[in-house]
Amino acid sequence: MDQLTWTGTAGTVLLPLLQVALLALALALAARLVFVLAGLDAPRLPGPDGTAAAARSPGELASLAVRYSFFAALGAIICMLAAGAVMPSPVEAGILGAMAVRFWPAWAALAATFVLSIRYRRKLGLYGKLFDSTVGMIGFAIVMFWVFTAIFADVIATHDAFAQMSGLKNKPPGSAAPDTAYGWYLLGGDHLARDVFSRMVMGAREVLKIAPAATLFAFMVGITLGLPAGYFGGRLDTVISFLANLVLAFPVILLFYLLVTPEIRNTGIPIVLAAFLFIFPIIFLIVLFNSRYHTNPPKRNLYVGLVLLIGLWAYSGLAFNRDPLGIWSMQPNMLNVFVSVVFVNSPGVFRIVRGLVMDIKARDYVAAGQTRGEGPWYIMLWEILPNARGPLIVDFCLRIGYTTILLGTLGFFGLGVSPDSPDWGSTIDDGRKLLNLFPHPAVTPALALMSLVLGLNLLADGLREESLRD
Repeated sequence: MDQLTWTGTAGTVLLPLLQVALLALALALAARLVFVLAGLDAPRLPGPDGTAAAARSPGELASLAVRYSFFAALGAIICMLAAGAVMPSPVEAGILGAMAVRFWPAWAALAATFVLSIRYRRKLGLYGKLFDSTVGMIGFAIVMFWVFTAIFADVIATHDAFAQMSGLKNKPPGSAAPDTAYGWYLLGGDHLARDVFSRMVMGAREVLKIAPAATLFAFMVGITLGLPAGYFGGRLDTVISFLANLVLAFPVILLFYLLVTPEIRNTGIPIVLAAFLFIFPIIFLIVLFNSRYHTNPPKRNLYVGLVLLIGLWAYSGLAFNRDPLGIWSMQPNMLNVFVSVVFVNSPGVFRIVRGLVMDIKARDYVAAGQTRGEGPWYIMLWEILPNARGPLIVDFCLRIGYTTILLGTLGFFGLGVSPDSPDWGSTIDDGRKLLNLFPHPAVTPALALMSLVLGLNLLADGLREESLRD
């Protein structure tokens, strides 16, 4: 079987165009920098008679060159992927085209999401307004691409992420794998002859299985403690703030390292922390429904009963691994990592919520709610919290990005969910040992991790931009 090239048949025409566009982009960026340093980037001023200058300044021309060369390079890449995707075989499609074909479930789901979201964006609140921001749309597209990749990982992956194929150890991208169902290692093999592309795809599932859920739990803890601390103040605020500052005083990486080491499992600390932290989502939902429907006992009892039934069922399985049906469970390594993420992030969320509540509780609509005789928890959960959603949503996106980096760091130190896990941090750690000889096993998951964090940051910027307009 033939070795795959990066661009396949389409590269003979499009690759030179891409190289020219990238060269033009580099020259335009350099010219733009020179003109900025020389002070030639300001627009031309009108002449003495008041008429506008006809010619553009050198800085403006350089900016136009940057824009057009960037779009030319992007167009060449898109055309290359599209051309490769319609080729009849991976040999003609090339590595990029073959990967574009493998990601078809993610492309289809992403296209459907964008079409429906843009169609109904005026009815979707802050989420719909996100599509008025170019930066937000780009960030959302990157994040959702990896989310759909994690969901459809079994379809996208070309090989078993743990399978080792004889003769494919440290093979370069595009190497033939004749004894496999797919036939090629699109991004090469690692030091154990496993497919790098499949491990990157399955690694997205490992990362997104922990980071968003753990961040959500941390927000539940932070909101549940931050609302009463900011609203009531006094000794309650003093005690909780002291404990939060005590946790925040530790260096984050050191605290993570202490909490996820295998030896810590023997002390029982992760189970104690899980028993304490995992109860907060149940408390939050009970108080939420009770405050909203306290005047409607049948509906309140229904919602509170469902929360208690499902919540305690999940709580027994996640915290103590005692679910009789085996639906809710968490491996010891994952429990360590999950609890560590929640424990480290909760104090930061608490301080943000506390500060927002202290600011919002002085607003007129809060005073109006107090005048109407509404209870304090109703005011906190249904008056103050919805008006603090903008900063909290932005922080949620950013915190998922920070958590993703921390998970990658833990995996790099060999403290991830399991030693052979395909999560990106562990894969980077495996590949770094031969980085100078075979860079592709480490560079591939590093680029994936970078793109996801970049997408989360752009999404947070877009959400911040649109929330400020409310």
